[in-house]
Amino acid sequence: MKFLSTLISCVFLATSVSAQKKPNYPPEIEGATEHIYKEASNTRLKLWRFAPADLKKGEQRPAIVFFFGGGWKAGSPNQFVPHSKHLAEKGMVAFVADYRVSSRHETKAKDCVEDARDAIRYIRKNATELSVDPKRLAAGGGSAGGHIAACLGVIEADKASRPDALALFNPACVLAPFDGKNPWKEDRHAELKERMGTEPEALSPAHHVGKGEPPCVIFHGKADITVPYATAESFHKKMTEAGADSTLHGYEGEPHGFFNFGRKSKVSKESAYDRILPQLDAFFIELGWMQKSS
Repeated sequence: MKFLSTLISCVFLATSVSAQKKPNYPPEIEGATEHIYKEASNTRLKLWRFAPADLKKGEQRPAIVFFFGGGWKAGSPNQFVPHSKHLAEKGMVAFVADYRVSSRHETKAKDCVEDARDAIRYIRKNATELSVDPKRLAAGGGSAGGHIAACLGVIEADKASRPDALALFNPACVLAPFDGKNPWKEDRHAELKERMGTEPEALSPAHHVGKGEPPCVIFHGKADITVPYATAESFHKKMTEAGADSTLHGYEGEPHGFFNFGRKSKVSKESAYDRILPQLDAFFIELGWMQKSS
């Protein structure tokens, strides 16, 4: 089974990569408040916060922070702005996060994960100011961003950096041989180790699933050749076997990056983005984080 050849050799999402060609990165995101959560590699890393229109002073709402895709190499927080605006309209506080990537900061994937942990820590530390319920904070992301979010959820670390739920979009969750199968060619191990900055297994979410994992929803295209659907099935199976509340939504005929706003569906007149939103809402409604629309 081919796996990670595209992930390692090229950037995941062209729609995200285009932002890197602009000299004024990071982007200006309309309708959001900016918060600097960390300074590293001579960069002020930001969170952009979208709040519900009916948010009252002193309230603390369920929240989610999204991490963009781009192969740990590039990408833009703009990717999940539409998803964040939707969830804010539904009553949640939503963030999109910047983090260091190799094309801008010469960093490794392990640094991406550490930045994401610091973003979660910042939100929890400043929960009152940000109107966030620190016990109902989810992490989400697509592709490499989905990998990062999954790492936060299942790889052991301090409680302050661990999300309470996961929303993953074609995430890379199997980065090393798993269940007796090697998902990529032997010569890819060294290349992946270089990209991770550590042994691939150390940052492979499927290898770290244990008891007490957060509830998780996964959206994955069954025609994805960059991160094959079978790897999502493996991660989902491992989560359910460990007793986690995990839901996997497979999309027939849809490729990598199918979930992006504005991306036309390969098999339906309705975009995958529009089909995903009700399922994303249902996940948070079931958790009691969102009210069902009347």
